[in-house]
Amino acid sequence: MGTTKWREVPRQDGRRFVVTGASSGIGLETAKALAAAGGSVVLAVRNLEKGEAAAQQMSGEVEVALLDVADLASVRAFAEGVGPVDVLINNAGVLGLDFALSVDGFEMHLATNHLGHFALTNLLLPRLTDRVVVVGSLSHRNGEVDVTDLEWKRRNYTAYAAYGASKLANMLFLAELQRRLTAGGSRLRVTGAHPGTTSTSITSGTASLPKRLVGKYGHRLVGMQPWQGALPTLYAATMDVPGNSYLGPHGVREFLGWPTAVGRSQSALDADNAKALWVESERLTGVAFPL
Repeated sequence: MGTTKWREVPRQDGRRFVVTGASSGIGLETAKALAAAGGSVVLAVRNLEKGEAAAQQMSGEVEVALLDVADLASVRAFAEGVGPVDVLINNAGVLGLDFALSVDGFEMHLATNHLGHFALTNLLLPRLTDRVVVVGSLSHRNGEVDVTDLEWKRRNYTAYAAYGASKLANMLFLAELQRRLTAGGSRLRVTGAHPGTTSTSITSGTASLPKRLVGKYGHRLVGMQPWQGALPTLYAATMDVPGNSYLGPHGVREFLGWPTAVGRSQSALDADNAKALWVESERLTGVAFPL
């Protein structure tokens, strides 16, 4: 694909999407565009009031459902009740949190950005008809996934190292899931996308005021608006791209621009680490590959 100014989502009539973290930022803009194109969209959110407010901004067939991806009980309940799905968009995420544990006892970046979506995807795979979209980040390039210490019990914890590790985990998950699907003869595909530098509220959860201000105002000054930052995700979700594709902005260092195929770090291509992460993720979540 080239670097034309793609922004026209093709008609999605008759297709059902689940978008996690759809009450704000990239998730909201993704869901809004899919609904406007005729898709049936499930806003999977941890705050129903915010989800309903987001739904009011959208035209088309939209429903709101409770999902806290950092809580495996919530993930299982959502998966049991959601029904058939064509496309799952794993978008929800947290960034820059002080050390904290999820209700299941996992470090919060790992729980939210990787483990919850790992479990959700595997639980929904038997009902998916088209694809899984993994929303990554430029920060995966700075990440290190140590499968022997995913929960930061041995290493010194820093918020942005934990975030980078969780986003690298997304990339390893993308590749290993596609490998498993292909090996099993499935026609499902897995695609990935990242929003470059986009103005969203993802840093609002950090306890650091300077980091919140940089995230809010710095990205607002130099970053794209959320509607444009959502375009790589929308391309990955609706266009005919091969499995294990990864999309991002076309500009310098992938900060800004229009959707195009982009590369990933060497660590993201480590097949052995991807397989090891998968095994450990199955152990931690209690959810296995179903196909």
